[in-house]
Amino acid sequence: MSPRLARAMLFLLVAAVLAWLGGFVWFAATAWWDEPAPARADGIVALTGGAGRVETALTLLADGHARVALVSGVGATTDFATLARRAGIDPALRVRVTLGRAATSTYGNAAETAEWVHANDLHSLIVVTAGYHMRRALAELGRALPGVALHPAPVVPAALRRDKWASLRLLAGEYNKWLAVEAGLSAIASRGEARPEGHAAPLGDKGQDGKESE
Repeated sequence: MSPRLARAMLFLLVAAVLAWLGGFVWFAATAWWDEPAPARADGIVALTGGAGRVETALTLLADGHARVALVSGVGATTDFATLARRAGIDPALRVRVTLGRAATSTYGNAAETAEWVHANDLHSLIVVTAGYHMRRALAELGRALPGVALHPAPVVPAALRRDKWASLRLLAGEYNKWLAVEAGLSAIASRGEARPEGHAAPLGDKGQDGKESE
């Protein structure tokens, strides 16, 4: 290899690393975003996989932010009465909530949500998931639901505050998955989080983004 070619390759490598680091700093900062939900949307979707997501979505529904809600990727043995009790809402809201049990990955969440959105003729959606997972969730949902307005309602997991090094590893992994999705490589991004059919995680277990809930 000529010295000129070696220098060019080294320059490209350094540039790629710096670009990745710059993007990661921005991505990590957004994991802590605190954005209020819009006053109203047609529907709400909660992507399971961490504490606070389902409770937040059901509370938004009870407070009148939408007429229907989907809990995507709920555990096979989890019933609505349990979810309502944890969220502190009226169990009578069951008629307005769909428990989606098919999704085993973020890509699956998007497919399950798209089917539900089309069946209910919805045109705007409040999306509830962890802040660090929101970018990838919106990318997958946006691809599955062109023309549907997506409004993020991020949840900040307490786990991100407890262990800084573990948080950095989690954020780095999620950043790489988001980059893969943006590059059209959803299959690669979902490979580490997929579960066998019928084994979607209940609340408190590892969820669709492949991380431990709080």
